Amino acid sequence: MNDDTSSAAALTYPFETPPPLRGALEVAPGVHWIRMPLPYELDHINVWAIAEQDGWAVVDTGARTDAAAAVWRDWLQRERQRSRVTRVFVTHMHPDHVGMAGWLTRTNDCRLWMTRGEYFNCRVTLADTGLEAPDDAIRFYRQAGWSTASIDLYRARFGRFGQHVHALPPSYRRIQDGESIRIGAHDWNVITGNGHSPEHACFYCPDLKLFISGDQVLPRISSNVSVYPIEPDADPMADWLASINKLRAQVPDDVLVLPSHNDCFRGLHARLDRLERGQQRSLERLRSGLKEPRRAVDVFTLLFARPIADTDMSQMGLATGESLACLNYLLHRGELTRELRDDGAMWYALAGR
Repeated sequence: MNDDTSSAAALTYPFETPPPLRGALEVAPGVHWIRMPLPYELDHINVWAIAEQDGWAVVDTGARTDAAAAVWRDWLQRERQRSRVTRVFVTHMHPDHVGMAGWLTRTNDCRLWMTRGEYFNCRVTLADTGLEAPDDAIRFYRQAGWSTASIDLYRARFGRFGQHVHALPPSYRRIQDGESIRIGAHDWNVITGNGHSPEHACFYCPDLKLFISGDQVLPRISSNVSVYPIEPDADPMADWLASINKLRAQVPDDVLVLPSHNDCFRGLHARLDRLERGQQRSLERLRSGLKEPRRAVDVFTLLFARPIADTDMSQMGLATGESLACLNYLLHRGELTRELRDDGAMWYALAGR
């Protein structure tokens, strides 16, 4: 979740400027880069359109907003020779990626292509829409050290995932790791990653030397890796680090990376190396800071470059989830102990202290 510009010198950006919001740019024959506005602090997402015989296969969709719908309508109207969407591929379940998928599949009478882990986790999360926060979630954040005021804000905001996600179609075409899919004129290999989301799909085209990385590899920011109330003992940081090694082994360094945020870039392996080193440094800072017991909220200053306001529920959720991902990583490897105290919070310390 941190900005990371220190590795910029190792990367090159072949396009002087990205397409404007609501605009498009051809990055390779038949592959278009569309920049979609988002109603968040991170104000854009890159989505990709690949020319097929009778239309466009799209990868990711933007969040469910009127502005996103307008972008899709305007772009398809301009593309008169291919004025429909043939297939919708979604890298993962987060609203900025899947939000318009249901709308696109229904308005274009086409299928959703998605990994099983992402499709069903999205369906489960959408089912929380309009419900009250469960006791397990309240206990989870209380153990992390949240104040009563923060928990009250969380209760008020719970169940809003569906606000920016259209209902998914009731069936989908499952995509799997290692599968080769013909999209347009070329074959694209599916490579899944974990940690940021349950079963994130990336797409590598050897012919075009293109790699659609989704949120698994971003050039200037690091993707959030979080533990959530639904699986409080998860170890997503181990999955994230393993995925970095997997991508380094399976995708060559000479690809043009098409990420979901920021700009297209070259230098994949340098970026993967930087992400791994950065995470290892964060874990080392955590080890140094846990010579005395701390709660999850107490390690924010060790892990993040900016202060986290306890009234900003978006940042509090991301920071807490990532802090717990780091703590669980060390806990699963026997480096930490934890103790649930009478104050209702979980306290972590180096083993043997």
